Amino acid sequence: MSPQQNRGKSSLFSGSIPTSQKQRLYPLKGISWNQGTIKYLLFLSCLVISITNIYPASAHKVEVAGDVGGTLHIEPNDNPRAGEPSQAWFALTRRGGRVIPLSQCNCQLAVYAQPYAAGEPPLLEPQLEPVAAERYQGIPGAEVVFPKPGIYQLQLNGKPVSGARFKPFEFKFEVTVAGGSTQNTRNLQNVNGDLVEDESQKLPLWAIALPILGFIGILVVVLRSMRGGGE
Repeated sequence: MSPQQNRGKSSLFSGSIPTSQKQRLYPLKGISWNQGTIKYLLFLSCLVISITNIYPASAHKVEVAGDVGGTLHIEPNDNPRAGEPSQAWFALTRRGGRVIPLSQCNCQLAVYAQPYAAGEPPLLEPQLEPVAAERYQGIPGAEVVFPKPGIYQLQLNGKPVSGARFKPFEFKFEVTVAGGSTQNTRNLQNVNGDLVEDESQKLPLWAIALPILGFIGILVVVLRSMRGGGE
């Protein structure tokens, strides 16, 4: 064996392999580390975005009475604003998932300002009309204009018309209404005369900055570890 071959063989077992030679000998090692790091950073990015999201999406409100289930959705995005028209619709389904259209239901909608006393007349009684929303056709819907910011209750009562088969029901959905574009953005007066803060004031600036700073710190540590592992 020649002296050059001996030196090459000894260098493989001496632990002093140059960085460029390591990359040629172990190309997959660097790739797997980079892929794992990228996945980790993507996870952290999603976490920071979810924490710093000021206006999270609201889920549909669901109620069940007897053999009927009701789902309420209010456009836009389940975030109605005072003084602005909001489209409310109710997806009614029988046990088993069969949809109950408005043509099979004698339904009435009443809107109350919370809190309200028993026997108190409703604040609004919007007229229900058949609407098409998402995968539903002909379900009850109505346009509602909430007068002021605050908490409201939407009460939907229904009885089957002749030929329809489901039990009479009563659903009560609680809805929070924010200030409209013409309202004061700092101190808003709700329907009960109390002062409430605008949603934009609920999350302070430091609560947004802290997760971002933490993410930057973790990113610096990960990058330093990558540099140290590559040397």
